[in-house]
Amino acid sequence: MATTTHPIIEGPYLRDVLDQPTALAATLRELRISGELTALAERLRGGRIQRIVLTGMGASYYALHPLFLQLNACGHTALHIETSELVHNMQRWFEPGTLIVVVSQSGRSAEVVRLLEDNRGRAAIIGVTNFTDSPLALQANAALVTTAGTEFSVSCKTYVTALMALQWLGDFLSQRDAGRTREEMEQAVPAVASYLSAWKSHVSQMPAELAGSRNLFLLGRGASLAASGAGALIIKESVRLHAEGMSGAAYRHGPLEMANTETFVVIFAGAENTRTLQASLRDDLQHAGCRTAWIAEDSAADAWKLPSAASSTRPILEILPVQMMTLALAGGLGIEAGRLARVSKVTTTE
Repeated sequence: MATTTHPIIEGPYLRDVLDQPTALAATLRELRISGELTALAERLRGGRIQRIVLTGMGASYYALHPLFLQLNACGHTALHIETSELVHNMQRWFEPGTLIVVVSQSGRSAEVVRLLEDNRGRAAIIGVTNFTDSPLALQANAALVTTAGTEFSVSCKTYVTALMALQWLGDFLSQRDAGRTREEMEQAVPAVASYLSAWKSHVSQMPAELAGSRNLFLLGRGASLAASGAGALIIKESVRLHAEGMSGAAYRHGPLEMANTETFVVIFAGAENTRTLQASLRDDLQHAGCRTAWIAEDSAADAWKLPSAASSTRPILEILPVQMMTLALAGGLGIEAGRLARVSKVTTTE
């Protein structure tokens, strides 16, 4: 494949990206089944909890999508709602028959603090956060604390470790074999390390493909919608370019009209049950003149190729090529990826 060299400013965001294997390994070591978590699971299985509301903002919200699918597939009633919408428009779910899973890397963002205040203990809460001293960790009925360490700006370590914790939680609530879960999660660490070990090569391959792109889309289905949404978000945050994440199905309902030579589309192959649909969409886009990236284990380009690992870890792996994409885009613009200018790491204003 053709390569183009752009200078990459190696700042703290890149260091965080490269630290992801360490963060994942540390998080996996600390995941435990607490008495509080066991008690909530028993209430769920006994019917005293009738529904599970999954909530977060930004990357934390997108990270919940695989869990949303898993819980519904196992027979639970799960809802996936942005925290802002939950606290301002859906407080009917703040009642004893609800279990709320709240994801927030800081555990202290404005919407999460409001949720804790407004819920007032009516619904049980499981918090997933990166800080043991945060309001979320301290006030939740049970907490899963990731061990990502400090993070400079754009969510990368905290995103993948949250995905790991949520997969672990979903398997526990679904009564999946704990040993098998840990075995699959362990595969994620070397897989991520293997992909990132070639980061310079990956980044150097991308500028030629991305050059001249005015419209960026990231399209997934099923659990890959996590990477579609989070990927578009980190492009906007890290390099200030517009990108849109959506389902491959939704793209056919209108946005396909934008397909042209100035459109670059990242397509997540995803699970087998919809992979042929994604492949057909890729073919149609290429016929329309679009440049496309096929993120899959069988991708022809190393930069977009996922390492082999358990399918349950795919949401963790799928975000990695998009992180490389942010570095390539930043190099083309001559800026440092991930250095925030208008927002802060923790959003304290609604």
